[in-house]
Amino acid sequence: MKIKKVDQFQKILLLIIIIYSILVSIKNPAFLHFETIFDIIRTSSTTMIVAIGLLVVMISGGIDVSFMAIALFGSYTTINVMIALGIDNLGIAFLFSGMIGIGLGLINALLINWLKLPPFIITLGTQNLYHGVMTTFISDKSFGAGVLPECLHEFGQGTIFKIVTEDGAVGLTISLVPVLLIGIATWLILYKTMIGRGIVAIGNDEESARRAGFNPFKIRLFVYAYSGFLAGIMGIIYVAQINALYPNKLVGNELMVVAAVVIGGTKITGGQGKIFGTILGVTIIYLLNSTLILIGLSSSWNNLFVGAILVVSVAITSYQERIKNRSHLIFTE
Repeated sequence: MKIKKVDQFQKILLLIIIIYSILVSIKNPAFLHFETIFDIIRTSSTTMIVAIGLLVVMISGGIDVSFMAIALFGSYTTINVMIALGIDNLGIAFLFSGMIGIGLGLINALLINWLKLPPFIITLGTQNLYHGVMTTFISDKSFGAGVLPECLHEFGQGTIFKIVTEDGAVGLTISLVPVLLIGIATWLILYKTMIGRGIVAIGNDEESARRAGFNPFKIRLFVYAYSGFLAGIMGIIYVAQINALYPNKLVGNELMVVAAVVIGGTKITGGQGKIFGTILGVTIIYLLNSTLILIGLSSSWNNLFVGAILVVSVAITSYQERIKNRSHLIFTE
């Protein structure tokens, strides 16, 4: 029953995207150009990666607002080391930044377990802590394209295929490949492994999950480490896309990602969430952000639309939960 309802909610999101795209196309046919569509895919691909990591955390009943600081810390530290040592290898960049992300994610999980405070408070603190440590003890300098390793430039400009248009050739970004791989890997973890069952179990009821044999502490270690790992990967891809390294980028966009995951149908209290729904949530936000100007509206309308969709999605999710509880004779105030 729950799977059916979540799938129905995803159909609603997909319908919203289709209807809105049709309206934008009628208002401004420029939206139908491959260049616009590929640009939306390119800019949203990095956010999809951290959104998937956040999804796993939220399904477990937690929350993380430090992932952007982790992405910045991992990528900034890694690229500084690569520049200093003359390393020009994309695999090493992903590996090193991902390992840093795992380490910072584990710190989050340990602090949450040790201090027994809400995850939001802990990760809000570590967000500022990680960024402060980076700018104080590592560096606070910006690096332009001429200093970055060549492998990052090649990856950022890489495409899966190109299409020749009247305005020239446009390509589908290669950064879509990591998104697909991460989506598949996350799906396998959530639905084909015991730890995936444990993530859903502790999100629904931690005490019941414990009685069923799951260890909430170990699962919490995994979900925050996994979120940190994906943040580290995302940081490298982001730097490759903008072809520059800044010490103050990324941090501050966390709530937009949280909104995208919730819009995708993930329960704030845990226990429910879908990868495809999360991708649709991110797509809606970037679709609005990229097309409002095409229909003659200022960017200030973006918050209005995103907020409205967020409220509606939370209301629908809450309504579905009440219907499910009534069908199981569970009544809440």
